[in-house]
Amino acid sequence: MKRNAVAIVVLALVVAVMIFAGVRSSRGPKVSPMIGNAEPISSAEAKGKQAPDFALQDLQGRQVKLSDFRGKAVLLNFWATFCGPCKVEMPWLVELQKQYGPQGLEIVGVALDDSGKETIEKFAKEMGVNYTILQGQDAVGDAYGAVGLPATYYIDRSGKIIDSALGLVSRSEIEDNIKKSLSENKSEAETANGRAKATS
Repeated sequence: MKRNAVAIVVLALVVAVMIFAGVRSSRGPKVSPMIGNAEPISSAEAKGKQAPDFALQDLQGRQVKLSDFRGKAVLLNFWATFCGPCKVEMPWLVELQKQYGPQGLEIVGVALDDSGKETIEKFAKEMGVNYTILQGQDAVGDAYGAVGLPATYYIDRSGKIIDSALGLVSRSEIEDNIKKSLSENKSEAETANGRAKATS
């Protein structure tokens, strides 16, 4: 009698595994969100490198590319709904987007968890997020070497990474990097404008 019960349990487990494997394989291969042949970077060596471009969906289902923000200073922030330190810094990011958005800052949050669009959307709404939130894929986090959360990258108007931080840092450090990004970009833009006027 016990042998029959064990055999039934084993059979049920085998069937469950087969169904799970069938469902996963029926989804087909995931299309890579990475654009072009951008080389993955490590967080420690990110400074001065071109930010790898990607295309991900926002919470409205629109495809958004990092390169769509070219011409703006971008604070790229990898986070997750289960990440405690992310919850600490999100209100700061909301304030900083409000404060520096008019000067050309665009904060882009990439949610790296499997909780689904509805959960991410609800969480973002509860946190009062006023910046772009994208549904992430591991390939994007891997391309940036985001080994922990939060992971933040400061990208200039030309698409180069000017600084990065892994883990929670102070609000003042985030703001200093934003100011640095905006002031460097401003002087570069002014130089380019001066050259354009001189040649016209």
